[in-house]
Amino acid sequence: MSGDELPIYKGHKSQPSWTKQVLVPIPGVPARRLRLVVPNSTRIQQLGSGRWGRKRGFVLLLAACLAMVLTVSALRRSFGRHGASWDGFQQEQEPSTLVYRRDDLRRIWEWEIASGHYPSKRSIPKEIGFKSPPSNPSLPFRGRNIPPSRFRPPPTVVTTNADTDALGVGPKRIYPDIQAAPPNVAYPPRPVPGSIADLDAVMRHCDFSENKYVRDCLEVMRLGAGLDNGEHTRRGKMDDWKYIYVEAPADDAVQKQDPNPVVPAPVFRPPVSVMTEDPEAGLWKKPDASLESPVRFEKPIPPRLYGGECDPENPRLFHMFWTGPFTDKPYLALLSFLFTQNTGIHLKEGSETTPVCRPQFWLWINPGPAAAVPNPNALTDMFADLKSNPWAAPFLHPRFKDVIRFKMWNTTEQLDGVPELKDEWRALQDSLFNSGGIVINVPKEKGADNATSSTAAEGDDIHNRTGSKSSSSYDRLSVILSDMARFVLCHRFGGIYLDADTIFLRDWEELWGWRGAFAYRWSRLEKYNTAVLKMSKGSALGTFLFRTAMKNGLDFHPMSISRYMHDAHSDDLLLRLPDALFDSAWLNTEYFQRDRPPQPYFTEFGEFFDTPLITSAAPQALGFHGFFRGAFSYHFHNFWWKPFDPSRNFPDLGPRFAATEEVARANVNATRMGDDGDEDVYADKRDLDWSTVLKRSFEAYLRGERANMYGESIEW
Repeated sequence: MSGDELPIYKGHKSQPSWTKQVLVPIPGVPARRLRLVVPNSTRIQQLGSGRWGRKRGFVLLLAACLAMVLTVSALRRSFGRHGASWDGFQQEQEPSTLVYRRDDLRRIWEWEIASGHYPSKRSIPKEIGFKSPPSNPSLPFRGRNIPPSRFRPPPTVVTTNADTDALGVGPKRIYPDIQAAPPNVAYPPRPVPGSIADLDAVMRHCDFSENKYVRDCLEVMRLGAGLDNGEHTRRGKMDDWKYIYVEAPADDAVQKQDPNPVVPAPVFRPPVSVMTEDPEAGLWKKPDASLESPVRFEKPIPPRLYGGECDPENPRLFHMFWTGPFTDKPYLALLSFLFTQNTGIHLKEGSETTPVCRPQFWLWINPGPAAAVPNPNALTDMFADLKSNPWAAPFLHPRFKDVIRFKMWNTTEQLDGVPELKDEWRALQDSLFNSGGIVINVPKEKGADNATSSTAAEGDDIHNRTGSKSSSSYDRLSVILSDMARFVLCHRFGGIYLDADTIFLRDWEELWGWRGAFAYRWSRLEKYNTAVLKMSKGSALGTFLFRTAMKNGLDFHPMSISRYMHDAHSDDLLLRLPDALFDSAWLNTEYFQRDRPPQPYFTEFGEFFDTPLITSAAPQALGFHGFFRGAFSYHFHNFWWKPFDPSRNFPDLGPRFAATEEVARANVNATRMGDDGDEDVYADKRDLDWSTVLKRSFEAYLRGERANMYGESIEW
């Protein structure tokens, strides 16, 4: 008997229940259903038709439903007037985090748009309260469509019944056809210096919310960037798949901004007068929190025409945070950076070339446990350790001095360097390790007054760990510290932050060209994952995030960042890109899109290190070329304790770095020789895993045995 059936007894008329049970699928759990109790429409209809007749009963039921809708609407307005949050019935579980007034949110948006940080055609939410469309210098100019005077709303009426479209006043966009030109077709072309990714177009092809497949997204990303060289099988017009553009100067008439722009409104929307009773209506503030003082920003610097040269306001800095001994994980991140990015190491030093901004990789090292204060000699000790560490020493070679730099992280110094935090963060010192509202208390040494204090005890407890050595001894504090560090680094210095479990897969020129801020999507959820984070130095967005975090316990967990942006109706200021671009396996590992998976097909992240036998022919046969081709990077989600190359777990970079290799070989006892003294190939694993193939491909590039992905070799 099913849950909504009732037994029929002889002599009694069966009456259906007032409620019935329905089974709803649970996302990500295909074998389970959620049982919900809902009103039984049949029972309600019987009541109405039996007592008042079918027609009158139907009318009365409609009136009752209308009354219920009006009641809920009135309650919502009541909650809004008192500054409460209304999001279904989640208000008690997740109160609002918003500590800004509407005028301040609008100023933040105005500053970001005027600075060129909003190169998107997405509408500005009506909750921000723009009374007229702002001029956007990062959108191409378009003619104004002025509606007839009889359709224009009176100037005294504030219309906020619809979102606002910014008025493009910037240079025009040209979308070139990017393909390798004969005879140089063996490798894909480097991106055009100054090219920019149209992330609106990327969202159109890749957004999971619009049922787009990762497989299809990566194909568009490959073809649009010319990465399908030698394997160009698509035919036909593909203009819609072009997502990379360059900016072209416009004439004076186009670049001239209208001081009094008129709303481009081809369709008239009746004005709705609001904000006469409450100027904050529609914004739900953080309960019992003091609101931020009115914000004031320095005059924004308008964006200049982008041509690929370095912009001092937006330096090309990749940031990465690391705690504990240097291992093969940051080693591979750095190798993949050299293999893919336009660092110029394929050119002779001092040679005159077309101006191209060379990105730098800043690896920030926390020299001890996350909850410890560095000693006075920490910087000297750090470089001594790097020189003696086989995984780190190769990157101290003079050839890499302009593109790879090691930096020491000091929490106190870094927080004091953030203007929005420096005068107040010490009040929250006891809750510094806050992750999603869960605070890990750190024992203090007597008299300690720094950001963190070293503990007297030694060992492998949560307060003394330096790196994650296994799944059971995870360095939780360092992970929490890195959640904060990424925002501090991007706000202080500008650039892009990457988690240390990231591997570069292509040149990021087009992403540097896109002036806005972004992170990416948390798999199936419409939340942020900040494993990749791009922000401009000293931006209004950064001010908003730091001040909001300050009023919410200095919590920088990605889910908390999602709440900050959502509560402020400002998600588009920190664009949430599809995870296909940086984390192409994530949806598959959570049971999504397995009917059409991308290549390679991972059902769990561990298969990157231990590729199943049934698919283990692919790594050697396809190599780097066949690994999520089209994505910008790959995120392998932790596994710090799993070696990339178990049978050759040492840096294999050839004679130039033989000294450090010998040390590493001795440490792992990895040398296996044949009778003639040469290394025996039969000692190697027969089927190489994906992690091994990628490591060996990057190492072969440094040894000079192969070119990088763009056909370039290092000039030593």
